[in-house]
Amino acid sequence: MPIRIRIGRGRKRRLSARILASQLAILTLTGAIGFVLFAFAQRSEIDRAYEGRALDIAQTTAADPQIRQAMAHGGGDGIVQSVAERIRKASGASYVVVLDLRGVRHSHPDPALIGEPTGDVIVVLDGKPHVGTDQGATGRSANGKAPLLAPDGTLVGEVSAGIPEHYVLGELWRELPTFGLYSAIAVALGSAAAFLLARRLKRTTFGLELEEIAGLLQDREAMLHGIREGVIAFDPDGRITVVNDEARNLLGLGTALGSTLEEALPDGRLRRALDGTLTGTDLNVLTDDHCLVVNRMPVTLHGRELGAVVTVRDRTELIGLLRELDSVRGLTDALRAQQHEFTNRMHTVAGLLDIGDHDAAYEYAVESAGADQALTESVRERIGNALLVGLIVAKTTVAAERGVRMVLSEDSALGEDPPHLRRLLTIVGNLLDNAIDAAAGGPPPAGGREVQLSLVEAVDQVMVSVADSGPGIPPGAAESIFEDGWSTRPDRGTARRGLGLALVHRLAQRHGGTITVSEGPGAVFTVVLPLLPDATPGPRDTQLTSALPTGGDRG
Repeated sequence: MPIRIRIGRGRKRRLSARILASQLAILTLTGAIGFVLFAFAQRSEIDRAYEGRALDIAQTTAADPQIRQAMAHGGGDGIVQSVAERIRKASGASYVVVLDLRGVRHSHPDPALIGEPTGDVIVVLDGKPHVGTDQGATGRSANGKAPLLAPDGTLVGEVSAGIPEHYVLGELWRELPTFGLYSAIAVALGSAAAFLLARRLKRTTFGLELEEIAGLLQDREAMLHGIREGVIAFDPDGRITVVNDEARNLLGLGTALGSTLEEALPDGRLRRALDGTLTGTDLNVLTDDHCLVVNRMPVTLHGRELGAVVTVRDRTELIGLLRELDSVRGLTDALRAQQHEFTNRMHTVAGLLDIGDHDAAYEYAVESAGADQALTESVRERIGNALLVGLIVAKTTVAAERGVRMVLSEDSALGEDPPHLRRLLTIVGNLLDNAIDAAAGGPPPAGGREVQLSLVEAVDQVMVSVADSGPGIPPGAAESIFEDGWSTRPDRGTARRGLGLALVHRLAQRHGGTITVSEGPGAVFTVVLPLLPDATPGPRDTQLTSALPTGGDRG
């Protein structure tokens, strides 16, 4: 069932409102600062433009022939004043003042100042024009000063022209509303963008406040790294976004964040269970170190796929306990079978004694005791190790109880201390349980239900072969039968099917061996283990062989 996330909606607007208010404040402040900076920049630009106009007026006046001629002869007869005033009025300047080299005025809007010195230094002595701002008798003005030359080219004075400051401010005020409109449009567009961004952030954070997001992060970290289950989260593209310490330990993952399963794990049942290729709940997966239970659940929010969450539980210890229970169950079955057989024999002996045939009763008792001893001795003749002898005798008794005859082949030969002993116990136990289940199920064949076991220790290898008279492996299943979880029959009691053959396959492959199976009626499983220099089981072998059940995978 998909995980559906529901978010409380009581405070969903607070974060977006805070973001929107902050962005609007920033836009307004930056707009105001930009407006003021533009006003100052525009003021400077207008000042320079009016200073240039004032200089043009001054240069025009300085180029007038009448003024040049009059100033060359001392500037008398009022010609300079009349021409300068005419130019001033025509140009709209606040003043046009003609000065001689001593700084004496020869023209001025205030006739009373004509003939009076200005007290200022003549700046055009270098022969170049000058501009600036002047605080004169007519008020603050944009000023331009041009050198005044006589007809023969000698410097005879200076012309200073000024444009009133209120002209400059008037021009500035006429331009500011246009720029204010542009600023308002920019703020409005920025506000709209801020509103859309705030809405998107609200959707992205699912309406959570900043404090709630920080709290969720702290809770997530505490939960992920504190639980005993492995947790892996995937985004919609299948990339790992969350993996806790337990998952790294169980799955052997390194730095897997941001990578896909194809990059983090080799192909196999584990990867197919994690990526959702294998469907179902409580999928059993066998690794080199653990027996895992994997569950994958998709995550959706408001109908939108957000990825998936996978939980991984280590059931190695639990299955070890189940194996112990199943072993006790198998021992109980064997004891019950022996008790049943012993009871039948005692009833026969008691009947013979009742009818007074004491000799027949004695012979039957001796014969029955010798049969059990003969079975054990026949196994001991070929198998030297006591553990394997006990396993084979117990399986023979259980098989007989289920109507299956188990036969140890004549070519079987194994020493008292064979290599791969613990692996052999696991392999033989699983294969015999499978074979007995297969032979006992369905109608009996013409030759009767039978299981044949062959154990051969050669110079360089140990071979185990188990054949049964059951229906065999389904066509096309020879490759998938060794995958953990594969089985043709449901679980039996505490024993979990689908793990025994996978364990046998792993044990064989890990130690350079092989396992083969024939298809068709009567399956034959053959396992070959090479004799390695160090045949002592490693910690992984000990952990897995002691934790997993011994069969019931196939039939």
